[in-house]
Amino acid sequence: MTQTTTFHDLHGKSIYITGGGSGIGAALTDGFLAQGADVTFIGRSDASAFVAEMQEKHGRAPLFLQGDVTDIARLQETIKEAANTFGPVDVLVSNAANDQRHTMAELTPDDWDRLQAINLKAYFFAAQAAAPGMQAKGAGSIINFSSISYMMGNAGYPAYTSANGGITALSRSLARELGPDGIRVNALAPGWVLTEKQLEQWATPEGLAAHLERQCLKTHLVPQDIVDAVLFLASDASRMMTGQCMVVDGGVVTTG
Repeated sequence: MTQTTTFHDLHGKSIYITGGGSGIGAALTDGFLAQGADVTFIGRSDASAFVAEMQEKHGRAPLFLQGDVTDIARLQETIKEAANTFGPVDVLVSNAANDQRHTMAELTPDDWDRLQAINLKAYFFAAQAAAPGMQAKGAGSIINFSSISYMMGNAGYPAYTSANGGITALSRSLARELGPDGIRVNALAPGWVLTEKQLEQWATPEGLAAHLERQCLKTHLVPQDIVDAVLFLASDASRMMTGQCMVVDGGVVTTG
């Protein structure tokens, strides 16, 4: 992770990230620590090696709390633990998601419920748990990860794209409800970010070339591109931005 911008107001802030131990989430944890923030993250898999890496790199470790975001009681409990350790959460980043490929024909009701639980339900209940602390402070930033996949009308994962559209709608509704308390709520819609998971599971030379052809900027996105956008939305640099869906995709959805 290469720090490109310093947002001085993030120093000492309490940050909570879902899925902050791998992929884009790990880059977010790294990025906030580099700003001097205190980071808590939840993840299903053991992240002790990553925590040790961050300790060595930044001189302090993030707080890792193991759990599954679909276990709402555990999710909300970890947000309380974050507040007990670092103070009420200033910035909530709901990043954890599952973009498992599936067709309409093969999707079962159980599959649908499982994917919505990960990709949409957890976003609402994380915000529900973090909001009271933000309301008490009179400030806060909630950043919900969506995706350009639903904007493009992509096939191959209808439960995922449905959740993405829901996240954008949810963010707008919460922005209206929480705005009087000084809390900003925005969605962030990344394009195709080439994480290790994407390269291992979904990316093919043909697919990458076709997607790059649709981008205005002819460079593939990397996690740092998303980290910088999230830091901006977390910072007072974006203090009058709320209810937005900020797209970081190299110019795909602008061109169709």
